[in-house]
Amino acid sequence: MPKPPSTDAVPDVLLVVGDPHTSEPLSAMLELAGHRAVVVDCATEAAVLLTGRRFDLVILDVTLPDVAELKSCPCFLAPGRPAVLLLTGGGEFLGSMPGGGGPGGDGPGGDGPTSRAPGRVAEVLARARQLVRGNAPAGWDGALRHGDLVLDDATRRARRGERTIELTPAEYRLLRCLLLNAERVLSKEQIGRHVWDDPPTDGAVERLVSRLRRKVNGEQAALIHTRRGFGYWLGRATRP
Repeated sequence: MPKPPSTDAVPDVLLVVGDPHTSEPLSAMLELAGHRAVVVDCATEAAVLLTGRRFDLVILDVTLPDVAELKSCPCFLAPGRPAVLLLTGGGEFLGSMPGGGGPGGDGPGGDGPTSRAPGRVAEVLARARQLVRGNAPAGWDGALRHGDLVLDDATRRARRGERTIELTPAEYRLLRCLLLNAERVLSKEQIGRHVWDDPPTDGAVERLVSRLRRKVNGEQAALIHTRRGFGYWLGRATRP
């Protein structure tokens, strides 16, 4: 029987994409956004994994030659099925099916999904977040926390203790990235991939971090720091 969902609130995503030029950047972005990504390049291998492990989301390339293997996979017929996000081989978003076995999808390769969007990694990641959030376990309030800093996904606002922090969309994405990777140094390149659709200049990353640092730190103990030559991190002031 499939393993039960993990209890550490980290979403498990199965990425079933044949082209590494699509799967590699998407996998990196999913990991950076706080997901656990397992990557396979064929539907047959995905079907084997899905019979032995519970995933929160499946991202599926519908152009794979063996995609029919998943149409009869028991995991897609069960009440607790994962949500599915459908892509073309080149990464273009085709549509999605909610998890749980409810109505609204025709299964992999079906005609149900009709919405279309540009094939950008950021767009696919945004769709993945929506689906994972819809399958969140009971009790999960959608907030990320580190000490007295809280970021609410629903309102796109943060607070530090009793102080509310208003954020621009880019500041929100940066703070979320830092919170998901608390105590981990992130390079400018990693931050750029998470916050912007197109690669930013080093100066753009520096200016955004500087603005967010002023808002988050305020007059309180610093939470956002620079490690010169390496990048930025959120967490305690001293590192080993």
